[in-house]
Amino acid sequence: MQSMAHSAHRIALIYDARLTYDLKVMTGVAAYLQEGHHYSVFIEENALKDQRLPDLRSWEGDGIIADFDDPAVARLVTQSRLPVVGFGGGYGWYVEGSVPYFYTNNQAIATLAADHLLHRGFKHFAFCGYARSPINGWSQEREEAFVKYVKKRATSCAVFQDLERLKDIRDAPNWAALQRSLGEWLRTLPKPLGVMAANDNRGRQVLEACRAYELAVPDEVAVIGVDNDELLCRLSSPPLSSVEQGARKLGHAAAALLDRMMQGRSSRQRHFVIDPTGVVTRQSTDVLAIDDPKVAQAMVFIRDRASEGIKVPDVVSAVAISRSGLETRFASVLGYSIGTAIRHTQLERARRLVTETDIPLKQVASEAGFRSVQHMTTLFVKAFGQSPGKHRRGATV
Repeated sequence: MQSMAHSAHRIALIYDARLTYDLKVMTGVAAYLQEGHHYSVFIEENALKDQRLPDLRSWEGDGIIADFDDPAVARLVTQSRLPVVGFGGGYGWYVEGSVPYFYTNNQAIATLAADHLLHRGFKHFAFCGYARSPINGWSQEREEAFVKYVKKRATSCAVFQDLERLKDIRDAPNWAALQRSLGEWLRTLPKPLGVMAANDNRGRQVLEACRAYELAVPDEVAVIGVDNDELLCRLSSPPLSSVEQGARKLGHAAAALLDRMMQGRSSRQRHFVIDPTGVVTRQSTDVLAIDDPKVAQAMVFIRDRASEGIKVPDVVSAVAISRSGLETRFASVLGYSIGTAIRHTQLERARRLVTETDIPLKQVASEAGFRSVQHMTTLFVKAFGQSPGKHRRGATV
């Protein structure tokens, strides 16, 4: 069969148009298809549970990319006898099947969110997700990974338990009852509190409950979501910090694999896990939950001046305390050194610049406080597992 570059292959894209994650996956698919490939696209974009799929066994198409989070959709698609690539929000129930399946790294997502809050000094944590069910497996994966990770490093970690969690994510909850339940739950937890929400929609709901119950955000309750839905995050009050989970990168890779499969090249690999690309920090977590005034003062100085290439002696001088005394306080309060705090702040700024801008890497290194691109790259690879250039390509496909 000829390549997509030489004939108009007929491709079906089956996704949930109400989910930011699915829309970002499709943006990645579109980016691949626009790289000189000829195609004809059939789109079924209703909510997954409302899909009205044609008889795919008789449809004269060449390939399918489909959201497998709904088991019924997955079953229908896999019966088509066409080249199929599935995707979903997590490891899911389908990964034992024969169809190549792309999914997000929920453990890495939870770790990113936890580290984001831990580096701000939080010792009390909570997770707010959805009911355990096959269709919400991604929420369960994030919950389990977050709780396991923070319990080794924190004083407490609570999980939201409520009848409203039995609602499917795609069904509108009883908003008044959910807000009341969330507010009562949040009010009983120790403060300051760092909350990971399973996604941005849940994060917005947590923020609204904080507003209704007069819990200060981010000083009493800091909230981070997942998806980086720009509109939803900016409509939240205050704006919601969020993990960008690499959905565009997933869509691009899935389309490339389907292209190869339609050319007759089978894929031996069945499981493709896509890592998140970073945290986008907004006002909902822009706080330092540190009781020690000297450590808090030092962290404010680091946050404000790290891009200037400051060193440990600069921090010590700004706080007016002995180096050994400040290092002891850092180890006790935060669990890491002054130097680590500086480096983490610089790396996070570098990652934001790499992900959110297209400025040259030499300028990124300078603006993040590194002495050279080589120095930044070495530390970037050690911290994030890939070079700045590769990280940028993965975040923008």
